[in-house]
Formats: sequence, structure tokens, C-alpha cells
Amino acid sequence: MALDAPEIKQMILEILPDAEVQVQDMRGDGSQFAANVVAKEFIGKNRVQQHQLVYKALKGKIGAELHALSLQTSAPE
Repeated sequence: MALDAPEIKQMILEILPDAEVQVQDMRGDGSQFAANVVAKEFIGKNRVQQHQLVYKALKGKIGAELHALSLQTSAPE
């Protein structure tokens, strides 16, 4: 069963509760998503470490229920 944008956002917020999260279905068919995540937990972490935190939140669903995710992460300014 495929995930939708609200489910992806909720999964990210479970591990990064104070984050600003935007998730968009890029094709409108639930196969490709783009997410922008701004979180204080990213302070002092490089881009790879930031992405690893988001992937952890998605609990191994990338490639299965979540086909493709374009990910932008940053710490708040």
C-alpha cells in the first residue's frame, strides 16, 4: 500500500516533532514525493546526517511503499 503526503509528514514529525515539514506529491499519483524539512535537530549536522534522520523516520519504507522521495533539509536560521 502506497503512502500519501500527510502520512509521510506525520512519520517525519514523529521523530522530529518541532520540524517544519512540507511534503508534495510531485506527479499526483502517489509515486514520487518531494519533502522540505527544517529542524533544529539538524544544527551541527551535515546534509548526509540530516537525511539519515529523515530516512530513519520513514522506517525503511523508501523503495517499498514510498517509491521516490526528493529531500531538502536544513537547520532553522
